[in-house]
Parts: sequence; structure tokens; C-alpha cells
Amino acid sequence: MDPRDSDLVRRVLAGDTAAFEGLVAAHSRAVYGLAFRITGNAAAAEDVVQETFLRAFRFLSRFDQRAELGTWLHRIAVNAAIDLGRRSRRERAARIDLPDEGDRSLAEVPTGEAGPERRALAAEIRRRTAAALAGLSPSERAAFVLRHCEGRSIAEISSTLGKRDNATKQSIFRAVRKLRVALAPLVSAENQESLHEEPA
Repeated sequence: MDPRDSDLVRRVLAGDTAAFEGLVAAHSRAVYGLAFRITGNAAAAEDVVQETFLRAFRFLSRFDQRAELGTWLHRIAVNAAIDLGRRSRRERAARIDLPDEGDRSLAEVPTGEAGPERRALAAEIRRRTAAALAGLSPSERAAFVLRHCEGRSIAEISSTLGKRDNATKQSIFRAVRKLRVALAPLVSAENQESLHEEPA
């Protein structure tokens, strides 16, 4: 574990609750980034961050100090995001905020020196990707984000989600298939457009 994390954990466990603020400051940005990718919504991501650190504070005495604190917080955040997604699905058909133009974490679209048609196509790809991600189950979305946005191994994802490797692979496969279906018409449009571009 990072020596600074180790020192802060020891201080919190010794009764210095103010030291927990140091852990929050060190890890909140990474937790928020992960939470946003899974929830697709800034307000929901903030809720996940808050819940993650509440759970971490409550259960810090159970943390194995030979492990990495960031990995432990990562697992708590994923579970908090999945719990929130399940609650949201029960309460309403969730509307997922679209990432802003500057956020390319969910759909990387090479635009080059894009003209209006290419920019419109890129915006539509982002919109459809966000809508397709919103249609995934919380578990599928978490598995997809951990694999394709965070670059985690199947074993790591399985451990985080509490699933067997085969179940994790199935969740990722279903998520990718749904995204392909959603984006298929636009991929065809992109190919057609490239056929009509004049050679340089």
C-alpha cells in the first residue's frame, strides 16, 4: 500500500477521524471517474462517491492493510454504483445524461478535421452509445466499463462483481452485442461516407 495511504489508515483506525479527509482527497477523483462511467450521470456519480466513502469509513477496520487501498475503494464504488442503478431501475426508467462534447470516455470517435456531417455523425454516435449503455443492466454496464474503459482483467472484474469468470464474460458479451446493434446503422453510414470522400 502507498505509504501515505498506510499512514492515514493507521491514524483513522487510531481515532483520528480527521485523517480520513486525506484519504478522500487522495482518491475521490478516481472514484468519481469510475462512478461516472458506470452511472453515466454526474449527480448519480456524486452519490456513489459519497456512498463509497461512507462505506469505507464504516468498514475501514476490515480492510486488509497488505492490499491496495485504491483497489478496495474501487470495489466499493462499483458495488455502490450497481446498487444505485438497481434502485433507479425500480423507481423509474432512468434518463442517462449524455457526456459533454469534451468527454470522450464512452465513445471514441475519430473526427479529424471534421466537417458538419462528420460532427453530426460523431454526436449521434455519442448519443446512441449513451442510450445503449443506459439500456444495459447495472451489472452489464459495470462489467463493460471495467473491461473496456478501465482495462481490468476478467479475473479482477469477477472478483469485484462477485461473479464467476464465465458469468462476467457473458455480461461483457451481452453489453458489447447491445452496443453493436445500437451503433450498426451509424457504422454503415460512416463507411458509406468514407466511400464518397475525395482522395487527398
